[in-house]
Amino acid sequence: MFDSKRLEQVLGVEFRDPSLLQQALVHDSYLNENPGFALPSNERLEFLGDAVLGYIIAERLFHLFPDLLEGKLTAFRAYLVQQDTLHRVARSLDMGRYLLLGVGEAKGGGRDRPSNLARALEAVIGAVAVDQGTDAARTLVLRLLESELAQLKAGKQPFDYKSRLQEVLQSKGQPAPSYHLVDATGAAHARWFTVEARQGDKVLGKGEGNSKRVAETEAARAALEGLEEL
Repeated sequence: MFDSKRLEQVLGVEFRDPSLLQQALVHDSYLNENPGFALPSNERLEFLGDAVLGYIIAERLFHLFPDLLEGKLTAFRAYLVQQDTLHRVARSLDMGRYLLLGVGEAKGGGRDRPSNLARALEAVIGAVAVDQGTDAARTLVLRLLESELAQLKAGKQPFDYKSRLQEVLQSKGQPAPSYHLVDATGAAHARWFTVEARQGDKVLGKGEGNSKRVAETEAARAALEGLEEL
Protein backbone atom coordinates (compact mmCIF):
# COMPACT_ATOMS: atom_id res chain seq x y z
CA MET A 1 0.00 0.00 0.00
CA PHE A 2 1.29 3.45 -0.92
CA ASP A 3 2.15 5.53 2.15
CA SER A 4 1.94 9.19 1.21
CA LYS A 5 2.64 10.61 4.65
CA ARG A 6 6.42 10.54 4.51
CA LEU A 7 6.56 12.18 1.12
CA GLU A 8 3.97 14.74 2.19
CA GLN A 9 6.23 15.64 5.12
CA VAL A 10 9.20 16.05 2.78
CA LEU A 11 7.15 18.22 0.42
CA GLY A 12 5.56 20.19 3.24
CA VAL A 13 2.14 19.58 1.71
CA GLU A 14 -0.78 17.66 3.22
CA PHE A 15 -3.01 16.46 0.40
CA ARG A 16 -6.76 16.58 0.72
CA ASP A 17 -6.87 13.77 -1.85
CA PRO A 18 -3.78 11.54 -1.37
CA SER A 19 -4.61 9.60 -4.52
CA LEU A 20 -3.48 12.62 -6.54
CA LEU A 21 -0.02 12.34 -5.01
CA GLN A 22 0.02 8.62 -5.74
CA GLN A 23 -1.01 9.19 -9.35
CA ALA A 24 1.84 11.68 -9.75
CA LEU A 25 4.25 8.81 -9.11
CA VAL A 26 2.74 6.20 -11.44
CA HIS A 27 5.08 5.48 -14.35
CA ASP A 28 3.48 4.00 -17.45
CA SER A 29 5.72 0.93 -17.11
CA TYR A 30 3.91 0.08 -13.87
CA LEU A 31 0.56 0.10 -15.64
CA ASN A 32 1.93 -2.11 -18.41
CA GLU A 33 2.60 -4.78 -15.78
CA ASN A 34 -0.43 -3.97 -13.61
CA PRO A 35 -3.25 -3.23 -16.08
CA GLY A 36 -5.91 -3.42 -13.37
CA PHE A 37 -4.37 -0.68 -11.24
CA ALA A 38 -6.96 1.86 -10.12
CA LEU A 39 -5.07 5.02 -11.14
CA PRO A 40 -3.80 6.25 -14.52
CA SER A 41 -0.18 7.19 -15.19
CA ASN A 42 1.24 10.55 -14.17
CA GLU A 43 1.29 11.93 -17.72
CA ARG A 44 -1.75 14.21 -17.40
CA LEU A 45 -0.54 15.64 -14.09
CA GLU A 46 2.91 16.11 -15.62
CA PHE A 47 1.34 18.08 -18.48
CA LEU A 48 -0.39 20.38 -16.01
CA GLY A 49 2.60 20.63 -13.71
CA ASP A 50 4.90 21.60 -16.57
CA ALA A 51 2.62 24.52 -17.44
CA VAL A 52 2.16 25.59 -13.81
CA LEU A 53 5.89 25.38 -13.13
CA GLY A 54 6.72 27.44 -16.22
CA TYR A 55 4.26 30.18 -15.24
CA ILE A 56 5.37 30.35 -11.60
CA ILE A 57 9.03 30.59 -12.56
CA ALA A 58 8.35 33.18 -15.28
CA GLU A 59 6.31 35.27 -12.83
CA ARG A 60 9.00 35.04 -10.15
CA LEU A 61 11.79 35.99 -12.55
CA PHE A 62 9.74 38.89 -13.88
CA HIS A 63 9.55 40.42 -10.41
CA LEU A 64 13.00 39.31 -9.21
CA PHE A 65 14.83 40.87 -12.17
CA PRO A 66 12.91 44.02 -13.18
CA ASP A 67 15.72 45.27 -15.42
CA LEU A 68 16.42 42.12 -17.43
CA LEU A 69 15.34 41.84 -21.05
CA GLU A 70 13.21 38.99 -22.38
CA GLY A 71 16.12 36.97 -23.75
CA LYS A 72 17.91 36.73 -20.41
CA LEU A 73 14.68 35.97 -18.55
CA THR A 74 14.00 33.19 -21.04
CA ALA A 75 17.47 31.73 -20.48
CA PHE A 76 17.03 31.79 -16.70
CA ARG A 77 13.61 30.14 -16.97
CA ALA A 78 14.99 27.44 -19.27
CA TYR A 79 17.72 26.69 -16.73
CA LEU A 80 15.30 26.45 -13.81
CA VAL A 81 12.77 24.18 -15.53
CA GLN A 82 15.23 21.98 -17.43
CA GLN A 83 15.44 18.27 -16.75
CA ASP A 84 18.84 18.50 -15.08
CA THR A 85 17.62 21.02 -12.49
CA LEU A 86 14.39 19.15 -11.78
CA HIS A 87 16.26 15.85 -11.52
CA ARG A 88 18.62 17.37 -8.95
CA VAL A 89 15.71 18.72 -6.90
CA ALA A 90 13.79 15.44 -7.09
CA ARG A 91 16.86 13.50 -5.97
CA SER A 92 17.21 15.80 -2.96
CA LEU A 93 13.67 14.78 -2.02
CA ASP A 94 14.55 11.08 -2.49
CA MET A 95 11.58 10.92 -4.83
CA GLY A 96 12.86 7.87 -6.66
CA ARG A 97 12.02 5.60 -3.76
CA TYR A 98 8.33 6.49 -4.11
CA LEU A 99 7.97 5.90 -7.87
CA LEU A 100 5.66 3.12 -8.99
CA LEU A 101 7.70 1.45 -11.73
CA GLY A 102 7.52 -1.74 -13.72
CA VAL A 103 10.00 -4.41 -12.65
CA GLY A 104 12.13 -3.99 -15.77
CA GLU A 105 12.23 -0.21 -15.47
CA ALA A 106 13.19 -0.43 -11.79
CA LYS A 107 15.96 -2.95 -12.48
CA GLY A 108 17.24 -0.77 -15.32
CA GLY A 109 17.91 2.17 -13.00
CA GLY A 110 14.54 3.83 -13.38
CA ARG A 111 14.47 5.18 -9.83
CA ASP A 112 17.33 7.52 -10.62
CA ARG A 113 16.62 8.09 -14.31
CA PRO A 114 16.63 11.87 -14.87
CA SER A 115 13.56 11.82 -17.12
CA ASN A 116 11.53 9.76 -14.62
CA LEU A 117 12.38 12.00 -11.68
CA ALA A 118 11.91 15.27 -13.56
CA ARG A 119 8.55 14.15 -14.90
CA ALA A 120 7.43 12.93 -11.49
CA LEU A 121 8.33 16.26 -9.90
CA GLU A 122 6.32 18.11 -12.54
CA ALA A 123 3.44 15.73 -11.90
CA VAL A 124 3.63 16.38 -8.16
CA ILE A 125 3.44 20.12 -8.85
CA GLY A 126 0.39 19.45 -11.02
CA ALA A 127 -1.14 17.32 -8.27
CA VAL A 128 -0.70 20.11 -5.73
CA ALA A 129 -2.31 22.58 -8.13
CA VAL A 130 -5.33 20.30 -8.58
CA ASP A 131 -5.60 19.48 -4.89
CA GLN A 132 -5.05 22.91 -3.38
CA GLY A 133 -4.76 25.49 -6.15
CA THR A 134 -2.00 27.47 -7.79
CA ASP A 135 -1.08 29.42 -4.63
CA ALA A 136 -0.09 26.19 -2.88
CA ALA A 137 1.78 25.08 -6.00
CA ARG A 138 3.60 28.43 -6.07
CA THR A 139 4.67 28.04 -2.44
CA LEU A 140 6.03 24.56 -3.16
CA VAL A 141 7.87 25.52 -6.36
CA LEU A 142 9.52 28.59 -4.89
CA ARG A 143 10.65 26.64 -1.84
CA LEU A 144 12.08 23.79 -3.91
CA LEU A 145 13.93 26.16 -6.24
CA GLU A 146 14.87 28.70 -3.60
CA SER A 147 18.58 27.90 -3.80
CA GLU A 148 18.74 28.15 -7.59
CA LEU A 149 16.83 31.45 -7.59
CA ALA A 150 19.13 32.84 -4.91
CA GLN A 151 22.19 31.95 -6.96
CA LEU A 152 20.78 33.71 -10.00
CA LYS A 153 19.95 36.76 -7.90
CA ALA A 154 23.52 36.75 -6.54
CA GLY A 155 24.82 36.96 -10.09
CA LYS A 156 25.95 33.36 -10.48
CA GLN A 157 25.31 32.27 -14.04
CA PRO A 158 23.70 28.89 -14.70
CA PHE A 159 25.97 26.26 -16.15
CA ASP A 160 25.62 26.17 -19.94
CA TYR A 161 26.43 22.62 -21.04
CA LYS A 162 26.28 23.39 -24.76
CA SER A 163 28.70 26.30 -24.52
CA ARG A 164 31.00 24.34 -22.23
CA LEU A 165 31.08 21.38 -24.64
CA GLN A 166 31.99 23.67 -27.52
CA GLU A 167 34.75 25.29 -25.43
CA VAL A 168 36.21 21.92 -24.45
CA LEU A 169 36.25 20.64 -28.02
CA GLN A 170 37.76 23.83 -29.38
CA SER A 171 40.47 23.72 -26.70
CA LYS A 172 41.40 20.31 -28.13
CA GLY A 173 41.51 21.68 -31.65
CA GLN A 174 38.33 19.82 -32.59
CA PRO A 175 35.28 21.15 -34.47
CA ALA A 176 32.16 22.33 -32.68
CA PRO A 177 29.41 19.74 -32.14
CA SER A 178 26.16 19.61 -34.05
CA TYR A 179 22.81 18.50 -32.65
CA HIS A 180 20.55 16.07 -34.46
CA LEU A 181 16.96 15.15 -33.64
CA VAL A 182 16.74 11.36 -33.79
CA ASP A 183 13.27 10.78 -32.35
CA ALA A 184 10.11 12.64 -31.33
CA THR A 185 7.30 10.72 -29.69
CA GLY A 186 4.11 11.34 -27.76
CA ALA A 187 0.94 13.33 -28.27
CA ALA A 188 1.12 16.95 -29.39
CA HIS A 189 0.71 18.23 -25.84
CA ALA A 190 3.31 15.84 -24.40
CA ARG A 191 6.09 15.48 -26.96
CA TRP A 192 9.32 13.73 -25.98
CA PHE A 193 12.48 14.43 -27.97
CA THR A 194 15.74 12.50 -28.37
CA VAL A 195 18.77 14.38 -29.64
CA GLU A 196 22.35 13.35 -30.33
CA ALA A 197 25.38 15.64 -30.04
CA ARG A 198 27.72 14.67 -32.87
CA GLN A 199 31.02 15.43 -34.53
CA GLY A 200 30.45 14.26 -38.06
CA ASP A 201 29.20 10.68 -37.74
CA LYS A 202 30.57 10.27 -34.21
CA VAL A 203 27.94 10.42 -31.44
CA LEU A 204 29.34 12.29 -28.44
CA GLY A 205 26.24 12.07 -26.27
CA LYS A 206 22.51 11.47 -26.34
CA GLY A 207 19.84 13.40 -24.44
CA GLU A 208 16.09 13.37 -23.94
CA GLY A 209 13.58 15.97 -22.86
CA ASN A 210 10.17 17.54 -23.33
CA SER A 211 11.61 20.11 -25.78
CA LYS A 212 14.41 20.13 -28.32
CA ARG A 213 16.27 22.67 -26.19
CA VAL A 214 16.17 20.41 -23.14
CA ALA A 215 17.18 17.36 -25.17
CA GLU A 216 20.13 19.23 -26.69
CA THR A 217 21.25 20.36 -23.23
CA GLU A 218 21.08 16.78 -21.96
CA ALA A 219 23.03 15.54 -24.98
CA ALA A 220 25.75 18.12 -24.30
CA ARG A 221 25.84 17.12 -20.63
CA ALA A 222 26.22 13.46 -21.57
CA ALA A 223 28.98 14.33 -24.02
CA LEU A 224 30.86 16.28 -21.35
CA GLU A 225 30.56 13.40 -18.92
CA GLY A 226 31.98 11.13 -21.59
CA LEU A 227 34.91 13.49 -22.05
CA GLU A 228 35.41 13.55 -18.25
CA GLU A 229 35.72 17.32 -18.31
CA LEU A 230 33.10 18.27 -15.72
